[in-house]
Amino acid sequence: MAVITIDDPRDDRVRDYFGLTDVALRRVLEPQEGLYLAESEKVIRRALGAGHRPRSFLMARRWLDDLADVVGDAERDDIPVFVAEAGVIEAMTGFHLHRGALASMHRPLMPAWQVVVRDAQRVLVIEDVVDHTNVGAIFRSAAAMGADAVLVTPRCADPLYRRAVRVSMGTVFQVPWTRVEPWPHAISELRESGWHVAALALDDDAVSLDELAAAEHDRLCLVVGTEGGGLSRSTIAGSSQTVSIPMAGGVDSLNVAAASAVALWATKRRGQRS
Repeated sequence: MAVITIDDPRDDRVRDYFGLTDVALRRVLEPQEGLYLAESEKVIRRALGAGHRPRSFLMARRWLDDLADVVGDAERDDIPVFVAEAGVIEAMTGFHLHRGALASMHRPLMPAWQVVVRDAQRVLVIEDVVDHTNVGAIFRSAAAMGADAVLVTPRCADPLYRRAVRVSMGTVFQVPWTRVEPWPHAISELRESGWHVAALALDDDAVSLDELAAAEHDRLCLVVGTEGGGLSRSTIAGSSQTVSIPMAGGVDSLNVAAASAVALWATKRRGQRS
């Protein structure tokens, strides 16, 4: 299949890319058709490297050279590569494509959470975090700090939403993850399987993060909660213990993405490689 030039931003062949700034539209379209969107060369390459299957590509013409190998593979596999001028792409997607390239990718099948954590030693649970930027930043920290897996609760924002993928720098493709259901009932199964479940929350009974790190639990599950409200009371009650990050300067807590990074760094065993 040759490279296809698109002049009409409403061309039905590129409907996967219509109205990307409309969050409600993406929530309807993506689950129905099993798609997500990867933006930028780095993110696209990481998605492909993780074995995800592209349905099509959309890029400015100059990116045909930078992504020549990707374009060549797409042509070999009969996957359309659409090219368009910047103004056409912006009219189509609703935003200026600074990074030059997009890919419509088939969503991978999500494994059971028990499979994802089977051989893990340290995992992170993201409970009901609804901001895609925070979710992406948490995944980037999880990758950087060597977390073995990430579990997201049913009401958590989609890690494969375009903004989350972009903020994660594509690390959402390299850290094993899946949805954990039912939640918080799964905490009981985690604890019965030998996991020490540490809920990060402001609580009178909370121990210091330093104390948690010093314990060096063989299987540690860190749980972080939604912006503002934090973890649910049932999650805190079901966990092995509640943990807080020592604060100074009159600050009582950190943004959930920052707190995740601090907790992952503190509990990383010093001999462990990233």
